[in-house]
Amino acid sequence: MLPLLLFAITFAVLLTGYPVALTLAGVSLIFAAIGIVTGTFDANDLGFVSGRLFGIITNQTLIAVPLFVFMGVLLEKTKIAEDLLSNLSALLGRYRGGLAVTVILVGMLMAASTGIVGATVVTMGLMSLPIMLERNYPPSVATGTICATGTLGQIIPPSIALVLLGDVLSNGYQQAQLSMGIFAPKSISVGDLFAGAIIPGACLVLLYLGYIIFRVVVYPDSMPKAERTEPVALSPIIKALAPPLLLIFAVLGSIIGGYATPTEAAGVGASGALILGLLYSRIDLNKLSEVCSATLSTTGMVFFILVGASIFSLVFRGFGGEELVQSLFEQMPGGMWGALGIVMLVIFLLGFILDFIEITFVVVPIVGPVLMAMGVDPIWLGILIAVNLQTSFLTPPFGFALFYLRGVAPGSVSTGEIYRGVVPFIGLQVLLLCALLLWPEMATWLPAQLK
Repeated sequence: MLPLLLFAITFAVLLTGYPVALTLAGVSLIFAAIGIVTGTFDANDLGFVSGRLFGIITNQTLIAVPLFVFMGVLLEKTKIAEDLLSNLSALLGRYRGGLAVTVILVGMLMAASTGIVGATVVTMGLMSLPIMLERNYPPSVATGTICATGTLGQIIPPSIALVLLGDVLSNGYQQAQLSMGIFAPKSISVGDLFAGAIIPGACLVLLYLGYIIFRVVVYPDSMPKAERTEPVALSPIIKALAPPLLLIFAVLGSIIGGYATPTEAAGVGASGALILGLLYSRIDLNKLSEVCSATLSTTGMVFFILVGASIFSLVFRGFGGEELVQSLFEQMPGGMWGALGIVMLVIFLLGFILDFIEITFVVVPIVGPVLMAMGVDPIWLGILIAVNLQTSFLTPPFGFALFYLRGVAPGSVSTGEIYRGVVPFIGLQVLLLCALLLWPEMATWLPAQLK
């Protein structure tokens, strides 16, 4: 039972607010020391730590993380997203509910460029919420729309969450095949996960837009009247819309078309964002310093957690945790579906208190190889986890997106209104999750066609 005790105590220490990376590494090393003294842990296993850390810093896929973060922060700091919001609002503001549709579309593009839930929710909250409240949108509608679009960063590529998840699942898939006696294992890439996320991500955006249109048609009084009636010039709208769209299509197109790896495409995205900032004369040395500092802070946090998670995973396996999880899953009623259901429920609940990075690095390496050895498709599993976490981050009372928006929302907007606003969007995400469970092809068809 030592592996379960290790997991439980690590989880309890995390709840106290102690730093994630230090908790993962520290508790694991304490357990390893106790195991060595009691003869239940082989001290030689700790010799693999240096190899694991070297593997992290030489992992080509993970180089994409700082580059995608740099791209997203730069687009945010240079106010390109704000231009997009104001110009699209001018175009769609002539229709009832047009601003809400604008927020969803801009949030989708922000999610695709930033890929980080907290950054997208905060940015959209600061940009959009005052405007929506000023134009008499009900607070629940305004906050629900912003929270929901902010969480799109989990599923719409190029997402940092999908980069990290793809790397972990790739390693887990090879491990699962080796455990089944397949010594020439197949592999999946981050690009495969990006391709698998396109159809579910597009479906979710369409569901959000459909919900707003449904409210406009069925309950028109729940939306303010058209905000504008004067003619709109198209040239500034095209000028604001074209650069970020071209940048995102260049990044995604190069990956999906097989012209570039995710790391190379991330370099294209970072360079393109920098060129856009220079062309629009919106970046100077001070602004660039802010962007680099924010990128360094986020990247350092990700890799520090990855180091701690690697030590945790090593000690967990050293105590026989992988065999324990496998035996527990095999005893569950329902076979693969029963095990998958339990894992999805646990990940959903953990999403209330842990960020996607901790869940990706700690939970997925433990359960992923076992599920894939039971026959779960790795791409399907990755998209299920991403949508599941997205739903968890939006669900009251502990959803991360709700806390992020609460931090930037004015005092006139109550927490209850934020909670009420997200309920319809949670229903739409659950609908997508059910569709993915019924039709795995939603995630697996496009990657198969591109190979």
